[in-house]
Amino acid sequence: MPELLRADFHIHTVYSPDSCTSPAALVRRCVKMGLGCIAVTDHNTIKGALEVARIAPFRVIIGEEVRTAGGEIIGLFLSEAVPRGLSPLETVKRIKAQGGLIAIPHPFDRVRRSVIRPEALAEVLPQVDIVEGFNARNTFQRANAQALELARQHNLIATAVSDAHHVLEVGRTYTELPPFDGTPAGLREALRAAHLVGRPAGPLVHLISTWNKLRRRLGR
Repeated sequence: MPELLRADFHIHTVYSPDSCTSPAALVRRCVKMGLGCIAVTDHNTIKGALEVARIAPFRVIIGEEVRTAGGEIIGLFLSEAVPRGLSPLETVKRIKAQGGLIAIPHPFDRVRRSVIRPEALAEVLPQVDIVEGFNARNTFQRANAQALELARQHNLIATAVSDAHHVLEVGRTYTELPPFDGTPAGLREALRAAHLVGRPAGPLVHLISTWNKLRRRLGR
């Protein structure tokens, strides 16, 4: 039986205004922690993902966490960025037009203002491929339990992700899955046999993100 792959499908770099992780530092950390596949999902851009993909010795999925008019949606396997501010349905349409997969990040975390709104989630749910069943940055674990139940009820794939904004968050939470061929269809199939390894990051990580945003605004 082939060795399982450790993967994380929600990671940020300095191309997100609330992250301090350089592409090079991210690659080093992934190698150290034994991650063999990651999705870089910066806010409203794929620049960080493209840079990481150029230097990484492991598989990198080009992703984007898009701020839609109804909250955040992640696109995976993108070839071009999706503009922020579009309707949830238009955002999903543009991701699918690229052959990408739709993932819903932290759908029940009511602490973060960017979470997809219930009406928007209901609208796009028929086209969703993946739900984050465990997001390490969720403040309350009930949010993860609700996400897993949503995936179960609608026969959707669940993943465990770090949502890392600092390099030290990378590698503690991950999804174990069989090796796949690098395609969206191959990932969907492999994720059906996935095992989720989730460790909460703790509430202090949000202070790091807030500090990073403030530092950027101050030009430091």
